[in-house]
Amino acid sequence: MADIHVLRAHSLGLTRAREIAMSWAEEVEQRYGMACTIHEGEDSDTVEFVRSGVKGRLEVTGDSFEMTATLGMLLGAFKANIESEIERGLDELLAKEAATAAPATATAAAGKPAKRRRT
Repeated sequence: MADIHVLRAHSLGLTRAREIAMSWAEEVEQRYGMACTIHEGEDSDTVEFVRSGVKGRLEVTGDSFEMTATLGMLLGAFKANIESEIERGLDELLAKEAATAAPATATAAAGKPAKRRRT
C-alpha cells in the first residue's frame, strides 16, 4: 500500500472551491471510473472517492484543497507518477483560477466594470 498526500492553499473561497471540487468529482468519475460521494458542510466539504486499487478523500475548505489517497499494491508501484499528476493538475487549475480572477480584480480595483474576453 502506498499513501498520497497533496495540500494546496488557495484564495477562492468555499463557494468557488466547492464548484471546482464538484467538477473534479464528475471528471474522475468519467475518466477513471471512480465512485465519488460528496459531503457538504458549513465550513468544508469532503469528496470521498473509490475504485479498485484506490481509496481517498478530497477535503475542500475556503482556503485549501487537501487530498489523501491510499493506492493498492498494483497502483502503488506508480505512486510517484500518480502523485505528480495530481499535483500538476491541481496546480494548473489553481493557476487558471488565479489568472481568471486577476483581470477582474484589477478592473474592480480601478472602479471599472470587467470586460469579457472572446476566445
